[in-house]
Amino acid sequence: MKKLEAPQKTIFFCDGSKCSKENKHNRKAIRSLVKEAGLKDEVALVKTYCTDNCKCAPVISVQPENLWFGEVSEKKAVQIFEEHIAFPVLKIAK
Repeated sequence: MKKLEAPQKTIFFCDGSKCSKENKHNRKAIRSLVKEAGLKDEVALVKTYCTDNCKCAPVISVQPENLWFGEVSEKKAVQIFEEHIAFPVLKIAK
């Protein structure tokens, strides 16, 4: 069996009907931050089907920590990236 290379972190963006429009902007903002931080190999961005959390749309999940965030604005998405992705990944890389 071949071992696959996997990123340290994965951010899941709900792409259900209530989340998709706002999460499109959130994905774009975080994708830019990942690129700027040079973390393309350490962070994966994944669109998912509806997570059944429509009352909290838009929804983002950070794995492997199993963190879930609802009502995520673009500003909040940037904050999530800084707190849970950029600084922890950069600490591990050092």
